[in-house]
Amino acid sequence: MDLALAPLDVQRIRQDFPILSQTVRGRPLVFLDSGASAQKPRQVMDAMRACMETAYANVHRGAYHLSEVATENHEASREAARRFLNAARVEEIILTGGSTSAINLVAHSFGRGMLKPGQRVLVSEMEHHANLVPWQMLRDDGRGIGLGFIRITDAGELDLDSLHAELRKGDVGLVAVTHMSNVLGTVTPAGAIARMAHEHGARVLFDGSQAAVHRRVDVQALDADFYAFTGHKLYGPTGIGVLYAKHELLEAMPPFLGGGDMIETVTLERSTWAAPPARFEAGTPPIIEAAGMKAAIEYVEAIGMEAMEAHERSLVDHAMRVLPEVEGLTLVGSAQDRGGVFSFSLDAAHPHDLSTFVDRRGICIRAGRHCAEPLHERLGLESGSARASFGLYTTHGEIDALAEALREARRFFA
Repeated sequence: MDLALAPLDVQRIRQDFPILSQTVRGRPLVFLDSGASAQKPRQVMDAMRACMETAYANVHRGAYHLSEVATENHEASREAARRFLNAARVEEIILTGGSTSAINLVAHSFGRGMLKPGQRVLVSEMEHHANLVPWQMLRDDGRGIGLGFIRITDAGELDLDSLHAELRKGDVGLVAVTHMSNVLGTVTPAGAIARMAHEHGARVLFDGSQAAVHRRVDVQALDADFYAFTGHKLYGPTGIGVLYAKHELLEAMPPFLGGGDMIETVTLERSTWAAPPARFEAGTPPIIEAAGMKAAIEYVEAIGMEAMEAHERSLVDHAMRVLPEVEGLTLVGSAQDRGGVFSFSLDAAHPHDLSTFVDRRGICIRAGRHCAEPLHERLGLESGSARASFGLYTTHGEIDALAEALREARRFFA
């Protein structure tokens, strides 16, 4: 079905998401937590059901027809991810358990296998824990690999002067930064970051968990060495994600997990490794989830990323007008380039109380530190923040409903 709609027909799109038709306590469901995990269209559900009902078998291993069909379908999912990121070749696409798995793969394989003692990994102050904790673990395992930090401005933007100062020290082997903050909505200047890193001999990894949902990503144009995203934020299933890596790096990197399908030969004494991508995909892969992710990619491609970006800009502009009008509300961050993620505090209520209050009006928002504790400490938000994050199905009316619920909350708690 051709969904290419310009401008985006949100009400038509919402019909593809069965969960959005339900009510909560007699009120329409307003789902504003897509940044944590997006809802799923019927096309994804149908693809996963069809995989189980008509074409399920283990892949890459069977010599019978059903396994061959399953393998072809599975590899078509890899090709969809290649196309989505505009990778040069399909062998540069590793199917993982998600962004966290992808980043850990890089930390273990590239970090432990290719970085040298005395080198450092740079991360920013706005990283999700998934792009911080693996590098702390690498720093602490006694290999002599350090960890440095790129500062952010008070507006919540990456401080490029801080990045340049760290790179000039000459010991940075990898820059690992978010492409879009899951707290601030800040979109980082990925192309400039990659150029600066490469000029100083460092590789660059982008955590694209949020950005891949909201912006067109071209890993060749960015000159990214590594790029990670996850299926469940892209309207697909949980349990699957993608690591893109330049082929020459994958060829040089040792495997992370050992087991079936990642080997070339095995004897009792030693093993040799398969070529990428199989080298990094030990064990039975997420076969059904791959079918769902392929359907999700095809779904957003049919709608068109340009239409989705235009819709998001409209939502962001509307939220920037409506939310600051709520008395006592403070938005977190004021980046010039931002996506549809808004964290905020309300002077009269703790974020958890606020989330509970608006939930009684059918509105789903996040409360806490959003797996970014250092960022909240940097911003002086010890109690955390509330967060509303948008999807392609979000409407202006839902943002208005949130604003009105926040006004009610302030009256109630005050």
